[in-house]
Amino acid sequence: MQNMRIVKRPEYAVDSVDNALRILLLLQEREWLRIADAARELGVAPSTAHRLMSTLVFRGFALQDDQRRYTAGPSLAAGPAQRHVRGLVAAARPRLEALAAQTGETVNLVERVGATVRFLSTAEGPQLLRVGDRTGTVLPARTASGGLAALAALPDAVVDQLYTGRGAQLGGHSLTPAELADLRRELAEVRGRGYSRNLGRTEPEIAAVGAALALPGRPGTLAVTLSAPISRAAALERPETVAALEAACSALRAELAP
Repeated sequence: MQNMRIVKRPEYAVDSVDNALRILLLLQEREWLRIADAARELGVAPSTAHRLMSTLVFRGFALQDDQRRYTAGPSLAAGPAQRHVRGLVAAARPRLEALAAQTGETVNLVERVGATVRFLSTAEGPQLLRVGDRTGTVLPARTASGGLAALAALPDAVVDQLYTGRGAQLGGHSLTPAELADLRRELAEVRGRGYSRNLGRTEPEIAAVGAALALPGRPGTLAVTLSAPISRAAALERPETVAALEAACSALRAELAP
């Protein structure tokens, strides 16, 4: 006990920095956090808590879901949300690796959180020219193949709210009526086709296809994608490749369901 040191609040502590750090601690302690909860814990107005949280989202320390709740982002490596992700990745990893070996292309497990999608795990394909590890990458859901596959599993009304509600305006994800109509048409095509496609939309030299991984109680959240150099885009949509992707998702649904 003689080495114990009492740490006191600095006399000239910067309140905004202190509050941001306190939010980070809350995100690590809880699976989900709402603005009202953060404001109450900090003793500040909800508008102040929202400004702080928006900055954390911008820097990758937080992500917002459809219900306007926040969870730890890829820049945070601990907490209940991240423990859940590690368990999910560990359980899915053998299937991801098997699909990469079967198709020869890179496989990704992705999670849609609100209007963004983050890459939880990557199993690189065996080819010399291949797409590398994307683990931790965060992309707009409406442009990434995994995000489109997940969005297509949601009712149009939920998608509309996601891109036109107050959360969309505050988070910078709001769409014009024309843009929303285009997205709804694309999601209808994804549902009809059974898989999504992304031909150079997020990165010019990369193509990808994705299929939703619908777990009980988590519709429109998870997806599995196959990605390849754009020169092999056509190969991603071969019937046997799409069938392998769909079979892997079916197997994962059975294995991951509680």
